[in-house]
Amino acid sequence: MSQLKSLKDLSKIKGKKVFLRVDFNVPISGGRVSDATKIEKLEENIKDLLNQNCKIILGSHLGRPQKKGKSGLSLLPVKKMTEKILNEEINFLEINNEAKKIISESDNKIFMLENLRFNPGEEANSKDYAKLLASFADVYINEAFSCSHRAHASIDAITQFLESYAGSSIINEVEALEKVFLNSKKPVACLIGGSKISTKIDLIINLMPKMDFMIIGGAMANNFFKYEGFNVGKSLLEENIEQTIKQIYQEAKRNNCELILPVDVVCSKKFDQPGENKKLNEIEDNDIILDIGIEGTGKIDEILKQSKTVLWNGPFGLFEYDDFANGTNDISRSIARYTKNNNLISVAGGGDTFAAIKKSNQQNNFTYISTAGGAFLEWLEGKMLPGLKVLEK
Repeated sequence: MSQLKSLKDLSKIKGKKVFLRVDFNVPISGGRVSDATKIEKLEENIKDLLNQNCKIILGSHLGRPQKKGKSGLSLLPVKKMTEKILNEEINFLEINNEAKKIISESDNKIFMLENLRFNPGEEANSKDYAKLLASFADVYINEAFSCSHRAHASIDAITQFLESYAGSSIINEVEALEKVFLNSKKPVACLIGGSKISTKIDLIINLMPKMDFMIIGGAMANNFFKYEGFNVGKSLLEENIEQTIKQIYQEAKRNNCELILPVDVVCSKKFDQPGENKKLNEIEDNDIILDIGIEGTGKIDEILKQSKTVLWNGPFGLFEYDDFANGTNDISRSIARYTKNNNLISVAGGGDTFAAIKKSNQQNNFTYISTAGGAFLEWLEGKMLPGLKVLEK
């Protein structure tokens, strides 16, 4: 991957006004931030800039106001939570020409702009809107890897008007991904879960040449079971996917990558009833597959024990329900254990994956966990992210 422009020495921007593009697209419930992980992750980065006497203009989006309306999508609750985390006062600003004057004349050190997407120019990658945003600052730093797959004004066009850099969180993210993808220690295992094969096919095909083991789980495994001739009862299935599955088997064989599927599953008749561990040939017509079985997680544990690098994207069961979270929790604990004891390089990513790891209380025991969803997947699919392309040296 091309080198990104970064600021190894922050003293170069001492005293300057910095537009810091962050991803504070956090869940809000009852007018309050219910999960501040994304804000907490950037606490140190923001304080480093404060130590250089910079004025910081925080820019983020929240939700999709152009599709769903602005109600409930103001960043004001985010501003309040950020003040609490930083223990600093933040000046909240509407995005207009007046903001430039306020930032220049104020003694405040931190400013937060209202939701960047309230203006349609953000998602349209409007140069005029980008120019307005750029007028607030002297320097641009992107700390929002998770938004960098979008060619939006605050990610892409703004870099035409300001001296621009990749922030340390982006550098760390890319370095972690490159450890898996470019400089991986072998054997390498990849765990791909989730509900749809169609959303992961590019990822699977692009990763296959780099992997020794490709482990498929979650509801997407149901289609593989059906392809192999097993009854899957009333389990979630994707239509017209047989050719895709055939392609995955062919790619695995061609790349000498061992394709691994669960050998047993946890089934229930209803989501709100505890499940029963079953072999694949024991599944009944009215069963719903909701988790990977005990033998399957044991087999995955054996593979992880011998692996040097692992990449994980997507849960292996309906982990939101405690009865069907055991498989995903066991996998999370196995990865964490071998990261600690065997120096396994473990990288996980995607919103659901992060939530699953957090539920198993292992979020501090992986080498790297990405909270990015689409950007994480697109990078691994080999796609160029617009927000990174504009920051190349």
